[in-house]
Formats: sequence, structure tokens, C-alpha cells
Amino acid sequence: MILLVDVGNTNIVLGVQKDDSYIASWRISTDAKKTSDEYGIQIMQLFIQNGLNPKSVEGIIISSVVPNIMHSLENMIRKCFGIEPIVVGPGIKTRINIKYDNPKEVGADRIVNAVAAYEIYKRPIIIIDFGTATTFCAITGTGDYLGGCIVPGIKISSDALFERAAKLPRVELEMPSRIICKNTVSSMQAGILYGYIGQVEYIIKKMKKEIPKINNEEPYVIATGGLANLISKQTDVIDRVNPDLTLEGLKILYHKNKE
Repeated sequence: MILLVDVGNTNIVLGVQKDDSYIASWRISTDAKKTSDEYGIQIMQLFIQNGLNPKSVEGIIISSVVPNIMHSLENMIRKCFGIEPIVVGPGIKTRINIKYDNPKEVGADRIVNAVAAYEIYKRPIIIIDFGTATTFCAITGTGDYLGGCIVPGIKISSDALFERAAKLPRVELEMPSRIICKNTVSSMQAGILYGYIGQVEYIIKKMKKEIPKINNEEPYVIATGGLANLISKQTDVIDRVNPDLTLEGLKILYHKNKE
């Protein structure tokens, strides 16, 4: 078994893979205040509840955008699994060519997504990852990671409106049926979500113009992350939703780097 760990700003996603299939996946809160022992107890309980033996884990790979949590996580892995984890970062084999001005600045999650998308789809790709921040990444059909852009996530935008405007309530992120709304909650939902869809469509349109085309092949647009399904249902610019893209990338990177 292989344990795949993706550390985001809000959640840590864990996946257990065996024989090229996922036998378990979990999502826990990211908390930099937790000790390695606290994370160990939580993750061991998840294994036990799913009838899995932690001693059967042969390898572990981690990607993280939260540096101050890594000490606790790596210590937990050494204590509980007796394994030295592979950490996605400088020096890891990716087989993609990162064209960023400073490749070390590219977030581990963006690299992992790019590796997965290139290996799976073998064509020009635009990846949208709807996380705490929403990232847009462009990869050519020859495996060049061109870069992209980063915008505040949908929940950040919603929370900012609630926190900075005294009379506006906190709202659930549900898609209203119309854009001209007749109450405050629906008006906020419409503005946040339809406005976000417009942002996504405009950015994709601009990125497609900047990605070099081979044989006039249009970039394939992949969405992942918590709100990918919600947004994709309201626009035709997203070709496919792949909720497991990051775990797929971690699996690919593990096999590229385990020797």
C-alpha cells in the first residue's frame, strides 16, 4: 500500500492506494498547532476504522503548501509508519519542464496537478484547482509548465464580504436560480458565484490565447478541488472535472522517485 498526503491550507487529503486502485481516502482539517502525536492518533484511527493495517504501508509521499506543519507530519510518519516520506519539492523528478522565473516558487500542489494532467491527458492543458486559493496552470503538449495565475478562493471572497460589510450575513455557497435576486442572501450568492464563473471564463479565454498551439489543438480544461463540480455545471469552458487529480499526481511522482 502507498499513502498519498496532500496538505492544503484548509484540509489535508489522504489517499491509500493498493494495486493501482484507491481503497480509502480521507479529508482532515489542517492545523499547524497539532503535534506529531495528535496527527498520529487521528490517522491511525482512520486506518483502524477502515480495517487497514498501517504496517502494510510500503511508501508515503507528501505535497504541502503549509511549511510550518511539515515537521509534525514528517515526525508522525517516522513514528507511526517507520518510513522516510518522499516530499514534493526541489530536486524531485517530475519530467515536466518548469518555465517559471524561479521554479522553487511554484507551489507543490500546482506541480503535482501538472504532472498528473500531463501524464494522463498528453495534450495542452489548463488546470483549475478550486482550493483555499484558486489556481490556474498552463501546460503545453510537450510538458512545459508555463505558469498561470492565482486568485482568492470562492470561500475567501464570501468570508471577506461577510467580515467587511457590517449588515451582510454569512451565506451558504449555493447557486441561485437567477442573477436578479429579491433578497440579500440570494443576491450575495448570485454575486459571488456568477461573478466567479465570469472570472473563470475570462481567465480561461485569455490563457488559451497565450498557450502555444500544435496542429491547432485547443487546451483541454481540467477542474479539481472542492467546488469544481458546482462551478463546472454552470459553464461550458471546463471540459472535465477530476476530483482525484492531486492524488493521481502524487501516485505518479511516488513511482518516479521511489528508486
